[in-house]
Amino acid sequence: MSRKFGSESFSRRGFLRAVTAAGALTAAGGASAQSIVDSVIRGSQRGWNDSFDSSPGHGGDVNSLTPILNPRTLSYVQLAINRYQQLVANGGWPMVPEHGKLSLGSVDDAVLTLRKRLMISGDLSQSAGMSRAFDSYVDAAVRRFQARHGLPVDGVLGEYSYKAMNVSADVRLGQLQTNLVRLNARSGDLGPRYVVVNIPAASIEAVENGQVVQRHTAIVGQTSRETPTLDSAINQVILNPYWTAPRSIIRKDIMPVMRKDPQYLTRNHIRLFDAQGNEVDPSTVDWSADKAPNLTFRQDPGKINAMASVKINFPNKYSVYMHDTPEQSLFGQIMRFDSSGCVRVQNVRDLVVWLLRDNQGWSRSHIEQVISTRKNTEIPLEQRVPVHFVYITAWSTSDGVVQFRDDIYHHDGVDELALR
Repeated sequence: MSRKFGSESFSRRGFLRAVTAAGALTAAGGASAQSIVDSVIRGSQRGWNDSFDSSPGHGGDVNSLTPILNPRTLSYVQLAINRYQQLVANGGWPMVPEHGKLSLGSVDDAVLTLRKRLMISGDLSQSAGMSRAFDSYVDAAVRRFQARHGLPVDGVLGEYSYKAMNVSADVRLGQLQTNLVRLNARSGDLGPRYVVVNIPAASIEAVENGQVVQRHTAIVGQTSRETPTLDSAINQVILNPYWTAPRSIIRKDIMPVMRKDPQYLTRNHIRLFDAQGNEVDPSTVDWSADKAPNLTFRQDPGKINAMASVKINFPNKYSVYMHDTPEQSLFGQIMRFDSSGCVRVQNVRDLVVWLLRDNQGWSRSHIEQVISTRKNTEIPLEQRVPVHFVYITAWSTSDGVVQFRDDIYHHDGVDELALR
């Protein structure tokens, strides 16, 4: 296919053929990533200039149906490690100078370095050439980079994108190697259906017959209240759940609030019960005491309930669970590490329908009808579904696409990876 730039017409096919050949040399160790970029810069028949080009960028789809916990993921990660070892041996990638926000339409010397950085990591095709212009090629490449790093995909090179981009190649290689060990430890047969919560990615996969059938954005534990890694099996769904406040939340959160706002419990439909099940008037409690009262704090079902419409249970020693939330806006935040250890699930009702597939009569419409009654309803699963909470900060589920996430709990042992 030919495209016109001003009065000049050219074919990309021959150029792409040459670039592909150069890429093959790099994979075989015959040329460095830098030499490919240099050859692109020197090419006399580039067929581009500083004008913006609307052609698509480079690279495969970041999304994949391959689960994080899957034998294929192990092989893709090993391939990624091999490529990153060669990349590091060839000098890695340059650091992109932080010249303020860059986006489509910007013209800046830093874009030259940005292009080189994105070419070396495989986010930008060498056919995009070298220019000071932040054109649509660069925009697409930045968006791809952001998607691979769990960042907002807006095409704007800002604070978080700069920081992720300027983690060195050797550190990324070490991150891949660390996570290969984690993935290898979980490489056994997980069964035909299972759920994976990847904590640093704040995301959830529902897997069936070796493919991801649902993905959900999640909110996981704060750095001071980490979501634990665990393996269990989902055995119960509760619609319109009561929320019982954990002792840690009573002590750290509710007690200080009640000292300032005595109506907080009443306004939020949280009732107190003693060991015999008798309701206790909040006004009879000494909220200034150092120790929290030995009472159960239980919130009634409803829209403002901390778990909203759904709770998903599975046996575990940490007393954590998955649930809905009335604060849906939190799912749009870049930092989704905001809970006290439990996992909030976006579009949780879709997951509930999938979990209750083998429970006769629990269609989506019936689930919605029961939720509308606001009556607490416990549903044991006919077929338990395994659930795995994992801590994976680097992985690959398709050839040439490597995903990285911040080491939010500092488990990788490298300060540079705990960016936020």
